[in-house]
This record gives sequence, structure tokens and C-alpha cells, in this order.
Amino acid sequence: MAIRAGVRLSARILIVDDHLAVRTTIRSLLDWHSFQVSGDAKDGKEAIEKVIELKPDIVLLDINMPVMNGIQTAYEIRRIAPSTKIVFFTAHDSPQLVSAMRVFSNYFVSKSAAGTELIPTLNRLAEISGDKPAHRPKSRPAVT
Repeated sequence: MAIRAGVRLSARILIVDDHLAVRTTIRSLLDWHSFQVSGDAKDGKEAIEKVIELKPDIVLLDINMPVMNGIQTAYEIRRIAPSTKIVFFTAHDSPQLVSAMRVFSNYFVSKSAAGTELIPTLNRLAEISGDKPAHRPKSRPAVT
């Protein structure tokens, strides 16, 4: 856990997706909710390198990617950094796939449900690792 300007920073997160727009959008969402994004990667091979270099607490991982898919990547992450939490973040959400992916991940969040499920899931994982996320104060109406 790090402290910046007196604010506690939450779990370090690595975003792995082959689409730049997805990585950028998710980074903005996580920044808004005071998560610390330690980096991002465009494929599984790059993700493995970043896990070794950055030592994230949580990896947000797409499944369909070039070079090395998300399942192969999750297997490698489990091998080299077993305490790193993995959240599969994908457009594919068939019950069979979700069930099969539980072997390699802590959670599964469908991209179509990102707006409602991603932040609560990451909050739960951050608390499990003993690192509670900083809360952004709610804006209050101006007093005139």
C-alpha cells in the first residue's frame, strides 16, 4: 500500500486487454474510483513481463488476445505469482466458460456488466488482500 498526498492508494491493478480503447476506458474508471493502476498490457506475453516487473495485487485479464490468450496467461501468473488475484474481464460469459475459468481466476466480470460489477468486485478483492480502497468523497450541493 502506498500513500500519495495523504491519501491511501488501493490495490495495484494491471489491465490486460488487446484493445487500447478498453484499456484506456477501464484505466479512467479505476482512476475515478481511486484504484492504483500500475500498468497495462496488450497481450498475455506482455502481461507476464509486467507481472514480474510491477508485482500487481490484481490482474484484470481479457480472455481472447493475440500471442497468448487469457487462460494461458492466468496459468502462468498462477505459476510465477500465486498470490496475485486474477479477474477475468471478457465479453464471453457463457455458463460453461465461466465455470471452466474459475480454476484460474478469483472472479469473473462480463464486459457488458462492467458498469455495475467491476468496482464492487475489485473492492472485495482489495479488502481480501488487506488493502481497503480509498473512498472518493461524494460531492455535496453548494450552500448559498
